[in-house]
Amino acid sequence: MAKDFFGRNENYSQWYNELVVRADLAENSAVRGCMVIKPYGYAIWETMRDVLDKMFKDTGHVNAYFPLFIPKSFFSRESDHVEGFAKECAVVTHYRLKKNEHGTGIVVDESAKLEEELIVRPTSETIIWDTYKNWIQSYRDLPILCNQWANVVRWEMRTRLFLRTAEFLWQEGHTAHATEEEAIKEAETMVNVYADFAEKYMAMPIMKGLKSPNERFAGALETYCIESMMQDGKALQAGTSHFLGQNFAKAFDVKFLNKENKLEYVWATSWGVSTRLMGALIMTHSDDNGLVLPPKLAPTQVVIVPIYKKEEQLAQISEMALKIKANLEAQGITVKYDDRDTQKPGWKFNEYEFKGVPVRLAIGPRDAENGTVEVARRDTLSKEVVNKDAIATLIPALLDEIQQNLYNRAKQRITETTRNVNTWEEFTSEIEKGGFLVAHWDGTSETEQKIKEETKATIRFIPIDSHFEDGKCIYSGRPSKQRVFFARSY
Repeated sequence: MAKDFFGRNENYSQWYNELVVRADLAENSAVRGCMVIKPYGYAIWETMRDVLDKMFKDTGHVNAYFPLFIPKSFFSRESDHVEGFAKECAVVTHYRLKKNEHGTGIVVDESAKLEEELIVRPTSETIIWDTYKNWIQSYRDLPILCNQWANVVRWEMRTRLFLRTAEFLWQEGHTAHATEEEAIKEAETMVNVYADFAEKYMAMPIMKGLKSPNERFAGALETYCIESMMQDGKALQAGTSHFLGQNFAKAFDVKFLNKENKLEYVWATSWGVSTRLMGALIMTHSDDNGLVLPPKLAPTQVVIVPIYKKEEQLAQISEMALKIKANLEAQGITVKYDDRDTQKPGWKFNEYEFKGVPVRLAIGPRDAENGTVEVARRDTLSKEVVNKDAIATLIPALLDEIQQNLYNRAKQRITETTRNVNTWEEFTSEIEKGGFLVAHWDGTSETEQKIKEETKATIRFIPIDSHFEDGKCIYSGRPSKQRVFFARSY
C-alpha cells in the first residue's frame, strides 16, 4: 500500500475516490460529471452483467434495444414521471454545426433547429410504451418481458465515480401484463432476483422492502428495493423494481382485448440496476490496503507470481506454475501467471493486493525444488505454504470460503449497526453514529420530509412482512402500526 493512500477512518470519501482511480477501475473524463470505465473496472462490470443477464433470461426475459433519444412531448404524458426527471434531462435542440462567420471556430447552425426537441434518455418508460402500443392488441400478445442494456443520462451536478455520474450504464426491464396480479408478481420476482445476485455474487447482504411515497420512482404505484449498508454507516440503494399500474398504458393509450373480448389497459412494471453496483461492491468489502473482490466477480481469481534471480530458475518455476494454472482453469477458475521481467515480485504483490485479486500464489526456487507453493488470501491477508499437489483441491474450496467470509463480515456489520430507537432525542443522537435506525413513523409525507430536513436521514424502506407493532411516531407522536428503516444514504 502506498504511504499516501488515505485510510477509511481518516477520510472515507477520499479513500473511496483514490481507490477507484488507483485500482484502475475508472477515472473522470473530459466531460464534467462523466467517467471513463477502465478495462479492469469494465471487466468486473461485464461479469456482473453476464451473471444478471443469465438470471433475467432464466426468468423468461429477452433483450431488446430502444432509442437513445425521446421526443419531449412523450414526457408530458405522464405528469409524475416528467416532474421526477425534469431537472436532470439533457435536451437536444439542433442537429448541425457550422463554421462561424470568421471561419475560426464552430457554432450551432440555427437553421438546423429540431421541430421537436429530443431528450437524451434518463429512463425509457415513455419511448418503450409508445412502442408497445404497436405490439399489443390482444391478451395473446401478453406478457411482454423485455430488458435492455444501455446508457442513460441524468444531469447530476455533484458526481462521484460509479455512485453518481451524469452518464452511467445500466439495465432496465420493462414488462407488460394482462392483470394487476401478474404485474405485481413480476415486480416482486425481479427485486428477488436482484437480492439473490447481491448476496450470492456480490457477497453483499441486503435489506428488502418498499419505498415510501416520497422516495418512490416517479410514475410508480409501488417501488420495491434492496438496500445495503456501507462501511461508513451510510445506506446505498442497490436496485429497484417498480409496479407501474396502468399509468403508462393510459398515458400512451395501450389497450388490449381481454379473454372476455373487452378492451382494457395493460399493467406494467420496470426494474433496473446500474454501475452503481460497482460502488456498492467497493464500499462493502474494500479496506485500507485497497480493493477487495468476492471471487465470483473477480476478473482474475488467482494470480501466480514467480520469484527468481536466474533464467534457469524461472524455467523450472514456470513449468510448475503453468501446470497449476492449467489444472485450475480446467475447473473454471480464472488464473493469471505474471512472469513479467519489468517488475519485481514485491511490486507485483502490492499491485494484486491493491486490485483485490482473491488468491495469490508465490513460487520461488526452493518451492520448485520442494514442490510447495505459498498461498496468500486477500480477505484476511493470511499466508500458508502448501504442497503443489494439494492446490487443485485447495483453491476451489478456498475461493468459496473467501466468498462466504466476505458475506459474513458484511452481514455482521449490518447486524451490529441496525438498532431500534423510540424517541426523537434518541433518533437525533443515534443517526450521527450511522447505520439503520428502526423507528415508528406516522405514515405522512410531511413528517418524512421534516425528518429528512432536520437530520438528512430518509426512510430507506418499509418492511413488507415484519416490524408490525403499535407505537408512536418518533417525530409527531401520532399512532403508528409499523417500524420503518431510516438511514443517511448515498
